[in-house]
Amino acid sequence: MKNKCWKFGNNINTDEIIPARYLNTTDPNELAKHCMEDADPDFIKKIKQGDVIVAGENFGCGSSREHAPIAIKAAGISCVIAKSFARIFFRNAINIGLLIFECPEAADNIKEGDEIEVDLTKSEIFDHTLNRRFTFEPFPHEMQEIIQSGGLMNFVKNKIGQ
Repeated sequence: MKNKCWKFGNNINTDEIIPARYLNTTDPNELAKHCMEDADPDFIKKIKQGDVIVAGENFGCGSSREHAPIAIKAAGISCVIAKSFARIFFRNAINIGLLIFECPEAADNIKEGDEIEVDLTKSEIFDHTLNRRFTFEPFPHEMQEIIQSGGLMNFVKNKIGQ
């Protein structure tokens, strides 16, 4: 499946991902309506299910709120590719089962509108527009299990048999 990319710069913070004025709810569908609103007011109107965010350095910096990766996932974004992630955003994304990939070369070369495919088994991003492949460091096995379970809570429930 080919996914369209939406490009953002460096230091996209959690207030740009989901503005604080919407934090009076934890409803993922409501948060999704305002995803990336302060970075691109029309973002949610332009995206389609499965699209990808590509960004520069330190994506998800700022506060430690889980609302940010929840808004991205609930908006239908399949994954985020960035040069680097703020550590708390990285952990929150894994905890809710949002796919994220640190791949500086891909983040530098992929342009907005490019169509890409991500192959988890090969740890590879293929940009169909550029006809170019980029590789990323695979997650450790247990982190892969957390993501495949849909997040940490589901992973724990599966482990304890509930």
